[in-house]
Amino acid sequence: MRRIILSTESGADLPGDLAEKYGVQVVPMHIIMDGKDYKDGSLPVQDIFDYHRRTKKIPSTTSTNAHEYQEFFTTIRDEFPNCIIIHIGYTSKASSSFQNAVIAAEDFEDIFLIDALNVTGGLAAVVLYAAELLEKEPGIEPERLVEKIQAIVPKSRLAFIPGDLEFLKAGGRVSNMASLIGALLKIKPCIELKDGKLISTKKYRGKMSRATEKLFMDYLNEFNIDRQQLYFIYSIGLDERIRERMEGISKENGFQNIRWIQAGGMISTHSGAGGFGVAGLEY
Repeated sequence: MRRIILSTESGADLPGDLAEKYGVQVVPMHIIMDGKDYKDGSLPVQDIFDYHRRTKKIPSTTSTNAHEYQEFFTTIRDEFPNCIIIHIGYTSKASSSFQNAVIAAEDFEDIFLIDALNVTGGLAAVVLYAAELLEKEPGIEPERLVEKIQAIVPKSRLAFIPGDLEFLKAGGRVSNMASLIGALLKIKPCIELKDGKLISTKKYRGKMSRATEKLFMDYLNEFNIDRQQLYFIYSIGLDERIRERMEGISKENGFQNIRWIQAGGMISTHSGAGGFGVAGLEY
C-alpha cells in the first residue's frame, strides 16, 4: 500500500505539534521586511509588529514560487519514496501560491492538488479533517480521500476581526476594502471567506471584547458548526480575558474540543496584533 502524504502552506497556521502528529508537510510562504526576504516561520511574529512600531511601515508578503514547490515535492518524494502527495492549498483567490503549485506539479506523478479556498484556521480545519480521516482509514484510496476533502472545502467557515486595520488596509487582500475607508478608526470589520475571497461582511462598534463576542454569536447563528471541534485563531496581543470568555461561550454552546491557533507571520502581516478569529466545519 502506497503512503499518502498531506501537505499545505505556512498560511494555514497549522500548529507544529499537529503537523508532526499527522506528518503534514508545510512549505513556507514569504514575508518581505526591511528589504529582506524571510521564510514564514523563520522569524518571530513579534518582529513584524516591532518593525511596524519602529518604522511605521508594514511588511509585504509573497507566495511560495513554482521552483520552491518543485524542491518541496522532490524533498517529500526523497523522504517517502513512491508516496502519493495530496496538497491542500491556500485560497487561489488571494495568492498565486496555489497556481504555482499547479505549475510545479506538472513535473510529478501522483500529486493531487486541492484549493481549500480558505486561509489560516479555515485552511487548517480542512487539513486536519483530511489528516484525521486518513488516520481512521489508513487504507483509503487516494481518489476517495480527495473526494471527501473536496466535499468538505465549502463547509469550512472562517470569520475574524483584524487587530490593526492599518495592516488590513495595507494588505489590500479584502475585496471590498474601499467600503471601509473613512471609518477605519470607528469600526471593527468582520472578515469572512466567500468563495475563496476575503470580504468584509459585518461591522462591529465598541471594544474588542464586545466585538469578539458578537462576532462569535453571529457566527454560530449563521453556520451549523460541528460541535466536535472548534478552532479559535488569535494574533499576539489579544487580551487573555477575551480568550477566557470565548472558551466559556463555546462550552456553553456544546463544543467538545477547542483548539487555539496562533496566527503566523503571513497572516499577522495582514491582520495586525490583537486579532481574533473562529473556524470550524459545518455539518
